[in-house]
Amino acid sequence: MKIHYDLASISELTNTAVTTGTFDGVHLGHKTIIERLINTAKSIGGESVLLTFYPHPRMVLFPDDDQIKMLNTPLEKEKLLEASGINHLVVIPFTKEFSRLSSLEFVRNILSNTLKAKRLVIGYDHHFGRNREGTFTHLLEFGSLYGFEVEEIPAKDLDHVAISSSKIRHALESGDLQTANNYLGYEYNITGKVVKGKQLGRTLGYPTANIVISDQYKLIPAIGVYAVKVKYSHRIYEGMLSIGKNPTVAENGPVTIEVNIFDFNHEIYHKEITIYFYKKLRNEEKYNSINELKAQLAIDKENAIKHLQ
Repeated sequence: MKIHYDLASISELTNTAVTTGTFDGVHLGHKTIIERLINTAKSIGGESVLLTFYPHPRMVLFPDDDQIKMLNTPLEKEKLLEASGINHLVVIPFTKEFSRLSSLEFVRNILSNTLKAKRLVIGYDHHFGRNREGTFTHLLEFGSLYGFEVEEIPAKDLDHVAISSSKIRHALESGDLQTANNYLGYEYNITGKVVKGKQLGRTLGYPTANIVISDQYKLIPAIGVYAVKVKYSHRIYEGMLSIGKNPTVAENGPVTIEVNIFDFNHEIYHKEITIYFYKKLRNEEKYNSINELKAQLAIDKENAIKHLQ
């Protein structure tokens, strides 16, 4: 897959099937569109092009909204899209100026003149251009004008239950890992660097790695305790993870992400690890004593192992 970070770098495209969207999460609905895109490109003897944007439009149009959270970092999205088998990924820098492009200008300047689209594949109820003014009907009109065909994938082909990134975000924010992972088609994951914490886990018999996520927009699942798998140095380990304030041992502390990796004995400070979420085991609770907390951690470990088998 070739990645283009600006339109000026594109010169070799001549006969393409194109789709466009934010593709946050690259979930099962997206994968249906991508599969159709790839098959369409093959049918015309051309190449598949996925056009997306960064930053996410909401980050630019609503810069003061600190509630914006994304399912994928830019690098995560690139890896997922590369695995899907598309030929070209075009990442347009989204700016306020770009947001003012009319639907006609977007089609003429980008889809036709730059990407040389011969087929356009879009999901059901797709909108584009300034104020989302462009519709499927507009695309049919523009297609006859600029020489490309348009295929809209019906809602029933995307899924009986409509899949959207916002539904996945809501599921993660409520701790519903089953729904989120089912819609994504893979286990939701975060990647972060291990930093030194208070090392309280060691005193409890469950040493933890404290994780810091560098991307401020990456969505962190709901506070609670989870069964997880951890990828480090090309190996996968089982573990349990806590997202919360550790109320039993700290009052009004910051929210931290701490993972206890089972059967693990490596020095990983300042190393990156990836955590895959499988099951929320319980909500965060405050216990009356350290011994009560230790007893609960033993139960959590048993439950995590059971759910990870």
